[in-house]
Amino acid sequence: MKFLNLKAISSYNLAALVFPKRNLSFFSETQLSKPLIEKSFFKSNSKDGLISRLCIDKRYKEAVDILCDQKRLKEAVQLLNRIERPSALIYSTILCHCLHERALEEGKLVHAHTKASGLVPGLFISNRFIDLYAKCGCLGDARKVFDEMPDKDLCSWNTMISGYAKVGKLDEARRLFDEMPDRDHYSWSAMISGYVRQDWAKEGLELYRMMQRCEKSRCDKFTVSSVLAAAAAIPSLRVGKEIHGYVMRTGLDSDEVVLSALLDMYGKCGNIDEARRVFDKMVERDVVTWTAMIDRCFRSGRSKDGFSLFMELMSSGTRPNGFTFSGVLNACADHAAGDLGKQVHGYMTRIGFDPLSFAASALVHMYAKCGNIENAKRVFKGMPKPDLVSWTSLIVGYAQHGQPNEALQMFESLHKSGIKPDHVTFVGVLSACTHAGLVDKGLEYFHSIKTKHGLGYTADHYACIVDILARAGRFKEAEEIINGMPIRPDKFLWASLLGGCRIYGNLELAKRAAEALFEIEPENPATYVTLGNIYAAAGMWGEVAKVRKTMDKRKVAKKPGLSWIEIKREKHAFTIGDMSHPRFNEIDMFLQKLSKRMREEGYIPNTNFVLHDVEEEQKEQNLAYHSEKLAVAFGIISTPPGTPIKVFKNLRTCVDCHTAIKFISKIVDRKIIVRDSNRFHCFENGSCSCRDYWRFNFLRGQSTISEMFGYLSISASTSKFESFTVDHVKREEKVLFRLEQY
Repeated sequence: MKFLNLKAISSYNLAALVFPKRNLSFFSETQLSKPLIEKSFFKSNSKDGLISRLCIDKRYKEAVDILCDQKRLKEAVQLLNRIERPSALIYSTILCHCLHERALEEGKLVHAHTKASGLVPGLFISNRFIDLYAKCGCLGDARKVFDEMPDKDLCSWNTMISGYAKVGKLDEARRLFDEMPDRDHYSWSAMISGYVRQDWAKEGLELYRMMQRCEKSRCDKFTVSSVLAAAAAIPSLRVGKEIHGYVMRTGLDSDEVVLSALLDMYGKCGNIDEARRVFDKMVERDVVTWTAMIDRCFRSGRSKDGFSLFMELMSSGTRPNGFTFSGVLNACADHAAGDLGKQVHGYMTRIGFDPLSFAASALVHMYAKCGNIENAKRVFKGMPKPDLVSWTSLIVGYAQHGQPNEALQMFESLHKSGIKPDHVTFVGVLSACTHAGLVDKGLEYFHSIKTKHGLGYTADHYACIVDILARAGRFKEAEEIINGMPIRPDKFLWASLLGGCRIYGNLELAKRAAEALFEIEPENPATYVTLGNIYAAAGMWGEVAKVRKTMDKRKVAKKPGLSWIEIKREKHAFTIGDMSHPRFNEIDMFLQKLSKRMREEGYIPNTNFVLHDVEEEQKEQNLAYHSEKLAVAFGIISTPPGTPIKVFKNLRTCVDCHTAIKFISKIVDRKIIVRDSNRFHCFENGSCSCRDYWRFNFLRGQSTISEMFGYLSISASTSKFESFTVDHVKREEKVLFRLEQY
């Protein structure tokens, strides 16, 4: 037998070999008239000679198999024209590969060829066509094949219903579902999961009840998983437990798919203990299961359990993925656990991680939130293509670290990179303008959100610009923006306006802002405190008494100040006048020595913010035991000389502590970072990164403190808050609009 040399055959002869004249009409004359110089039908391949021999010997099924295995579907489809009457098996083989590769164009050519050849497709091939069209999004073509079928089986109905459900055409899916002569568990699962995907969880549960009433219907693991997803979406713990009972009765409680669905349901319904029991029961835990359980712990405020589980994961042999690292790093950011975040970063580096993944973005976010802007910048520069999250994290980080110029430069670099900013990015940009007092620049950026970047304003944008204007005393412009808002102002906007009114003593506007805040969040003590302070500054003691009475009536209490520092992986928390720490005597002695040295350097305690019903000496003593001073002192005596100190506080740092820590940083020659509820203050060599813009605004609003408000200082002998630990600190994330709680 002579072997066919494809390269030696002319283009016309080759076309004649593969496409005999009787079948050339299947392709257009234009296609045939195109010059085929130096081209062969089959690509140069070691198996091409074999394919050619198979074609000559009319062993077309084997030739098609080879082409399909090599993913040469176009050539396999073209080969159909070489075959006088292709068998259903050949069509089925090509269709199967078209389905696997989602090759819609080739699938349509096969469909056209079946019609041209006169083949009447049976159930199997028709179902393949429906499946291909449905999975490629051509539901119209799928429905046409379905409607033309003289006979349909369960697979036909289920494939069509599933196709409609997956693209959200639930009404059409339900019509077909109701018309079905028979249903199996897949029919129910397809409809229920379709409802859940489109947030119609209640309808999914109603369908489950209907299924239970059908004696023939029995749930399998996929149906149960769909129903559990519906219970989780509502969320309904009662229904979830009911399904869990069914799972146990039917013996499905050992199936990994069902256990994963149970874990997800309990997690989303807030029952972490039950979720953990399900997790512990699982024999095979993949990285998705680990990540889901860790994430649920963090979301439920059980960070200790979340971090502990992550440690177990690292020793389990299962490799964490980008989602795992991202969740843990975000938890580190939320809990200011910078040292732990650094360890996670080290582990990621050792096992290797994709610098293009969102785990890298989470690293930038973590370092920026934990006060290490240099590391955030280093990670950012190491990313080949930083995404928008990374850019935004660094912009916000610079703003909160008192580096507004760097934040704005970073925004301009973002703009030049071609990446479009989103509304969160502009929150960071406006925040930078707020911290730097760049009012006109802030207005320019605010207006550019809509005019230059084509974005809509969010409540956060309005809160930012009102904050900028209120801090500058430009209340008329602030009111104009508020009155022209198409959306209802939120609590952060009113809190920003109230803070500005406190600075400039604007009573009329302060009342409006306070009334709005009382309506939105009557339980927030900051509103009452700030309004009372404004009245006190104006000498309106009767109004102060009314505010105090309202607080008592509504049982509103001020949140106590708390500062904490991490030393050797252990958190140490301090409240004002806290003497409960084991090393308090050392802290006290160090503060006394430090106080003497500070006075020699020119420090004068600011006692204007201490209660008036005690002597001046007692006022100074009260100031000396503020929580941030205790934390800073403990950090200094617990670390080697030159070690940077990082302290976190749940409220804003007071004016006296801000001044005192500037002196301390110079005396002990340390870099001291204090992260309060509003920003990072980086103290070094007697100055602060905020450039005292914050302090200037605060002092402009300094008022006479009424005895009726004891919110700025608590006597050193007070011990009622000694049991208040770091676990009680709830770190809210809207730091850009934090109310000045003084």
